[in-house]
Amino acid sequence: MTEPTKQQPTQVPAKSEQDRFKFEIVYLMPILASLLFGLGCAYLLAPQQASSIPVTPIPEETPGAPFGNALYFVVLIAISATVFYFLLKKRSKRIIKALIVVAMSTAALLLSLVYLSAVLPYFEGVDYVWIGLSVAITVLFDLAVFRFPRARNIAVICLGGALGVFFGKFIPLWSAVLILAFLAVYDVVAVYKGPVGKIAESGLEQLHGLSYSFKDIQMGLGDLVFYSMLVGAVFFNFNNLFPTILSIVGIMAGSILTFYMLEKKGIFPGLPFPILLGLTLGLIAGFLL
Repeated sequence: MTEPTKQQPTQVPAKSEQDRFKFEIVYLMPILASLLFGLGCAYLLAPQQASSIPVTPIPEETPGAPFGNALYFVVLIAISATVFYFLLKKRSKRIIKALIVVAMSTAALLLSLVYLSAVLPYFEGVDYVWIGLSVAITVLFDLAVFRFPRARNIAVICLGGALGVFFGKFIPLWSAVLILAFLAVYDVVAVYKGPVGKIAESGLEQLHGLSYSFKDIQMGLGDLVFYSMLVGAVFFNFNNLFPTILSIVGIMAGSILTFYMLEKKGIFPGLPFPILLGLTLGLIAGFLL
């Protein structure tokens, strides 16, 4: 089970419904910071072969692979959301915390190994510290998320960017496009009819590490992961920075629409508008230039 499947993309106000949420440009800062951090990670991974780490279960050359891979991701996310909702309903806080700790630690260790392996070729004679550094980074990440609330948001924002770009690098383009499209549709259903909305109503702040707080909102880690996955997919599949920039512009424009809808709805899925606009601008520019 991939790590993002343990958290679903949604945005909800952190305050009660009596406190009316009003959008301000400053609310875009964490999203932009995560995307820019992810873009920096993309430059680190650029020299690596995309096939070196298989992420999707069905090889891209198999007929119907993009559809099958997209369905695979959505099913995993749906199952994970249902499990977390059930545990929250049963007030199984210790089990929830244990699952989150394992998930976040595994993600941090994996990403540390991947990104350090991309950096080490630039330094001679430091291969022996690779694993030690990865473990140290994972420990520091866990401390930031579970022991130091002020550092938690920074850790989550960086994780979202790094993990999303990792997926964008090692998931083939059309599988990535369909995964993002399917997740955007699933997000709407899950928020209004499924477990994601119920989890959000019970409070995303209970899921330390799987969401972050910024001013008046709670936003899920999954939003940041899939935004960065979109940017990573465009970056790695088109040899032109312009489509990547346009995909970021599309995500930011979609986020603005999402926040305005949040003003009216009180709860709104975080993926549809950013994914739609980001994919549209990124793909059009990528294929035309």
